[in-house]
Amino acid sequence: MPVTQPATYPFTAEKLDLSPLYSALRGEQPLSRVQLPYGEPAWLATRYADARFVLGDPRFSRNESLRHDEPRMRSFPTPPDALMIMDPPEHSRLRRLAAKAFTVKRVEEWRPRIERIAAELANGMLAKGNTADLVTDFATPLPVNVISTLLGVPFEDRGDFHVWTEAFISTTKYTPDEAAKHRAALTGYMACLIAEHRETPRNDLIGDLVAARDEDDRLSEGELQTMLSGLLVGGFETTATQITNFLYVLLTHPEELAALRADLDLIPQAVEELLRFVPMTVGTAFARYAMEDVEVGGVTVRAGEPVVVALHSANRDESVFTCPHQLDLERREAAHLGFGHGAHHCLGSPLARVELQVALCTLLTSFPNLRFQESEADVVWKSGVLTRGPERLPVTWDQP
Repeated sequence: MPVTQPATYPFTAEKLDLSPLYSALRGEQPLSRVQLPYGEPAWLATRYADARFVLGDPRFSRNESLRHDEPRMRSFPTPPDALMIMDPPEHSRLRRLAAKAFTVKRVEEWRPRIERIAAELANGMLAKGNTADLVTDFATPLPVNVISTLLGVPFEDRGDFHVWTEAFISTTKYTPDEAAKHRAALTGYMACLIAEHRETPRNDLIGDLVAARDEDDRLSEGELQTMLSGLLVGGFETTATQITNFLYVLLTHPEELAALRADLDLIPQAVEELLRFVPMTVGTAFARYAMEDVEVGGVTVRAGEPVVVALHSANRDESVFTCPHQLDLERREAAHLGFGHGAHHCLGSPLARVELQVALCTLLTSFPNLRFQESEADVVWKSGVLTRGPERLPVTWDQP
């Protein structure tokens, strides 16, 4: 399948479907030239092995993006002091400061609190009758309450988070000026929170990072604000989106849903399979630049050329996963790449796993015969943002 000009990217697909172009590229041209909406052309890696290689090899740099017109899905580039633009050792220095809040042990200590938050939301849904919008009544408030509590954000300030975080992942939902205004509002809010923590120290993640800034001088003021904004966006938006995506997929796969209801012990493994199966993003970004000539999938990527990795394509690689386009809640093959790989593997993945497990367990046990309110056609899908998922997911259930 020869390509003379970069193909327009991302490839179009409906709802949570994947474009068949990914399968064709994995088979015939696993490293192909593409043009994202903004920035210079890039190589697109579609196979599992190539994805892991590019994400894990130190010869590929994120920081080098600052010296190029980075391939990207939105008009503005990644902030220069964001974790996602840094390479080790600077990346390692900042990541270690926040990582202790997201260890598996620490997150498991949070599980009872997460379960209480989920149960309160479910009880609120039940109290209103037998219909709800899963997005606004459960999937959004659960992770925003959890990450806000973890960071140390006052409960009464959480109402603006949805708009602020959408501005960070907007492609066309907001104009560039609107998105910049909302991003500035979140950064300004974080600056006020940091000032409050300086005046009245508290035992939360913001307090820990403020102490690291003021007492140990281990990060700059800009790094502190950017890190906290990134933790909020990453800890809220993606998990909220995946909760509704997972329920949508299960509701459209009734046999798998019935099996999960019959054996709740399958939930941890089901979450891993859903993370593999569900393509959460519209396309891909966060280009890695080759620092020297590197061979990837039989193609030489020249020094200074960017590579973007299609994680959702890698998670459907036929050479790694048996029947990869089939949802198999008992699948135990290679580790999926839903949280990335290498130095930039998702910092909050342990927290996300617990939240997703708790969300599924709570919804399946609290709502007998949970189903679409009218039909699948009533689901309203997001547009103009990087993540894919329902904007509204009307559901109903039989009252116990």
